Amino acid sequence: MKSVRIAFVASLLLLAACVTINIYFPAAEAREAAEKIVDDILGDEAKQAEPGSQDQSMDFKPASQGYALNLLNLLIPTAEAAVPNFDADTPAVRKLQAAMKQRHTQLKGFYRLGAIGFTQDALVGIRKLSAVPLKQRRQLKNLLSAENSDRNQLYKEIARANGHPEWEKDVRATFSKTWISNAAKGWWYQNSQGGWVQK
Repeated sequence: MKSVRIAFVASLLLLAACVTINIYFPAAEAREAAEKIVDDILGDEAKQAEPGSQDQSMDFKPASQGYALNLLNLLIPTAEAAVPNFDADTPAVRKLQAAMKQRHTQLKGFYRLGAIGFTQDALVGIRKLSAVPLKQRRQLKNLLSAENSDRNQLYKEIARANGHPEWEKDVRATFSKTWISNAAKGWWYQNSQGGWVQK
């Protein structure tokens, strides 16, 4: 019986030594930063998000826990997830944001025509090239190439600035939702299946 107790205590000590603090993607802070950046770029075209469109999910917490879990909680301090100070205001981000804001003045007419729209991967894609006069098509393609290059760089830079390059996918997903929610009425965007939908 004594050896069982020793093994139990040794297991608890080993478990306590293995506690790590995970750093989770700060979704709320990322949404706030994306809203600020997108509002600045779209300017008057941006609209406020509709009420209830924000993620209202709540963490589920069980009402009661088993005896063994309670014992572990007494022996091992609860590890809180470390939430970093989310930074989306670096010189590189500001430079990209300024270039995109300036370019938006040239792109907004194409959005209104329905020629282009926001893609599901937070870029801008051609939806209906035939809506653009022939002499403007090359200009549009050049604008989109520059815009998408800056957008890709923006998402990468925000993740890098926060010390977590692996967050790029999460940053991109956050911006994808933000571009769509702030799009003007009548603009086009891709749904999760890649189909074009008019707002």
